[in-house]
Amino acid sequence: MSIHIGAPEGAIASKVLLPGDPLRAKYIAENFLENAEIYNEVRGMYGYTGTYKGERISVQGTGMGMPSHSIYVHELINFYNAETLIRIGSCGSIQESVKVRDIVLAMSASTNSAMISSRFSSNLQFAPTADWDLLKTAANTAEELELDIKTGNIISSDTFYEENPDIWKEWAEYGVLAVEMEAAALYTLAARFNVKALCMLTVSDSLVTGEATTSEERQNTFTQMMELALETAIKI
Repeated sequence: MSIHIGAPEGAIASKVLLPGDPLRAKYIAENFLENAEIYNEVRGMYGYTGTYKGERISVQGTGMGMPSHSIYVHELINFYNAETLIRIGSCGSIQESVKVRDIVLAMSASTNSAMISSRFSSNLQFAPTADWDLLKTAANTAEELELDIKTGNIISSDTFYEENPDIWKEWAEYGVLAVEMEAAALYTLAARFNVKALCMLTVSDSLVTGEATTSEERQNTFTQMMELALETAIKI
């Protein structure tokens, strides 16, 4: 067992989906996985392992924000030998062309977080990016499933309630598609420990138009993204 994941050795698959919301992990286990068994309830951060089309898959809640997400990613890699990690989360669109319920594949993740820069000495600036094999596979799989996806740079923010509510417009001017709170940490840790990682997101709200989904919709209805993540995972 690790400090925050109460799973015995061998209980977690090498391929792990990472929703921030632990109830989304529960939903996926109950609706997509066969013979799913819960391996973690520590701090209410549910983790399950089951099979999808014969392939062993785990799904682990990680909480909100890069500090929480990093703890689970670090432990999954270093204590449980996870090799492929796919974040499945929600995001806010900051482009008019990115609509509510669209799926975004994060090619890269800009950030305002000191968590990333603090890992490096001097003035080094690391650019967190997705694993190419995962990204390519997800894009090809989305085409097979006839899903309209958006692919590009996102921003992983340390703050949800910004002091300057219009700061997103500066990112939008540089073509950033959407804002979320975890991907930059995921990509950085994946690079550090030489594993595969990808972040795919469903747009839950638009900072451009003000349109938004409910918390229940975010928890239970982002099924196209869930299917895309599972189909991608079994092809790697």
